[in-house]
Amino acid sequence: MLRARIYLLFFVPYTLLCSIAAVIGGLFDASGRAGHACARVWSLISLRAARIKVEVEGLEMVPTEGPVIYMGNHQGNFDILALTRAIPRLFSWVAKEELFRVPVFGAAMRRAGYIPLDRSDGRKALKSMNQAAQRIASGASVVIFPEGTRTKDGALLPFKRGAFMLAVRAGVPIVPFTINGSRAINPRNRLELYPGTIRVSFSAPIVVAGVAEAELLERVRTAIAAKLEVD
Repeated sequence: MLRARIYLLFFVPYTLLCSIAAVIGGLFDASGRAGHACARVWSLISLRAARIKVEVEGLEMVPTEGPVIYMGNHQGNFDILALTRAIPRLFSWVAKEELFRVPVFGAAMRRAGYIPLDRSDGRKALKSMNQAAQRIASGASVVIFPEGTRTKDGALLPFKRGAFMLAVRAGVPIVPFTINGSRAINPRNRLELYPGTIRVSFSAPIVVAGVAEAELLERVRTAIAAKLEVD
């Protein structure tokens, strides 16, 4: 617990510093690359400070051109840092709209091209999803956790349909990924932090065109589960 508290004393102000840098960089770069570069530096230093290594498998399966949607399991708070280092291409996060209201941090997310989803009611959610699908179809690759929250025991939670509705609307391939090791480093709802290794494994892209949402969900879930190490 002491190690986690000491880490937070570093991580919180460092995150604020990187957020400010991303906002400033975004003033001169509308492509989101400056914000993404800040995010990669933020993740690199944050992981090193926590003594966490990231191992990546299956990079050869990640398309080098065209937009894709990365979907995978969500084990812990360090998943975002690990994926920011593991994914070799420019990408955006699809995140709940509330995060974009956080001072400085929310502005940095917008500057980096991250996509908000408003889930406050059905009409706003549908409008927000259509806007997100248009941005993806026009060239933005994104990351989504279809479980919607972190797992408690490492097993896959039920997937939300929204991620697959978005994929069908966007019409771009889904690249499944599997995260292992993150939960042991920082267990959910516990102020604990342990050094260790997070492994990110990519699977072959799944074509969306002509496939029903339910079938897409099962294909993605199967691909993620095939590489999942459950305690």
